[in-house]
Amino acid sequence: MPIALPPALRPACLLLAAAALAGCASAPSTPAASAPAAPAELPLAAVLAKQIFQMTPQEAGRYIAHVHTAEPDLRKRIAAIGRKNLGQPYSLHLLGEFPYELHDNLPLYSLKESDCVVFAEHTYAMALSQSWEEFFWMLQRIRYRDGVIGVATRNHYTEMDWNVANRWLVTDVSAELAGAGGPSYPMTVDRARFLRTRHNTVAEFPIESSRQAYVAKEQVAAVAAQLQEGDFVNVISTRNGEYWASHVGLVVLGPNGERHFLHSQEPKVREETFASFMARAAEREARNAAAGKPGQVLAGFKFLRLNEQVTVPPMAPQPRPGRPGA
Repeated sequence: MPIALPPALRPACLLLAAAALAGCASAPSTPAASAPAAPAELPLAAVLAKQIFQMTPQEAGRYIAHVHTAEPDLRKRIAAIGRKNLGQPYSLHLLGEFPYELHDNLPLYSLKESDCVVFAEHTYAMALSQSWEEFFWMLQRIRYRDGVIGVATRNHYTEMDWNVANRWLVTDVSAELAGAGGPSYPMTVDRARFLRTRHNTVAEFPIESSRQAYVAKEQVAAVAAQLQEGDFVNVISTRNGEYWASHVGLVVLGPNGERHFLHSQEPKVREETFASFMARAAEREARNAAAGKPGQVLAGFKFLRLNEQVTVPPMAPQPRPGRPGA
């Protein structure tokens, strides 16, 4: 049973209880240390002096907004953004779906490094956006079927996934450029097996086959004048009778209108002529042959024309972020 306190002691006990409760609910009597001040925002000119891979996401967002206004032509904007990453370090197997999926711990994006596909995706996504939020949305729209993040919905196969899912952005003109009787190759993909063996992911997909047209490397000089800035390039290689897109990049115009290849390849993002790229491939093939290695051999290129009118389709998981001033 409760113990009754003498009346004289009750006020003192109530004061002690109030003090104890106040101690639990109140801040310490000593002043709290103030939070560190946020770093001062760099002037825009200082941000623009950096390459994109040297920027923070906040700075990249400011750059995206700036370049959209400074360069209204989409083709030229793609070239400007791609060149803004010249020198970006190359890294293979760079990205994944973490933390949305746990099949690996690779993140959804990286500004600091790129591989060939990541470089092209980031360049297109930034060129089509006016803010960081819109860029990240656009990146998902380009990289995944219907924008649904997941290893099973990622556009793994360049010819039969990426090129097909992004027809709203680019159109394959390889057969047109190669002309009647131009080369082609059969391609069969088993996505279910690929996901199971490479990503420990079980998903049901039918085996799919297609025939892919391309421009032979000997023809590139003859068709180069028909390429346009911002076009998407698939490098087609062959080994042991099998053909596939082994590399990708973008078409940009040189100072005299010559067609250049802008791409991310070991050790960094570079811009060069198609003749230079093919010469380096020939040197690699000669080294492999001398060493008795059955390395891949450059066969040619697929070219995908940047659409004149780009209408971005809606994305299933979320609406496109609102544009500033819209």
